[in-house]
Amino acid sequence: MSNKPEMLFRRRRQRVRFRVRQAAKGRLRLSVFRSSRHIYAQIVDDQAGRTLAAASTLDGTIRPNLKTGSDAAAASAVGKLIAERAKAAGIERVVFDRGAYLFHGRVKALADAAREGGLEF
Repeated sequence: MSNKPEMLFRRRRQRVRFRVRQAAKGRLRLSVFRSSRHIYAQIVDDQAGRTLAAASTLDGTIRPNLKTGSDAAAASAVGKLIAERAKAAGIERVVFDRGAYLFHGRVKALADAAREGGLEF
């Protein structure tokens, strides 16, 4: 078996992250990771190498309200939670890092909910 799909995924993620960092101009990065069962989001300060806020479908505050962690409703709940935690940390502007995922479906639902929650990107 070849690792070609994984290699292409990594290459696309590196390409997207490079462009995001170029466009960021000092802003923090809202990074998204999507697995088959859950979705995760975190706000990262690349200069300091620290995570300032994080949320996922595994979080105890939203997990009981979700039917499953792998649908658009769950991603929307994570987007609202990450926006709420960012506001609590004093973060208003970020740059959105979709990783190697297409801006569609769960990733788009998370981004739209984060925008509705008050984050600017």
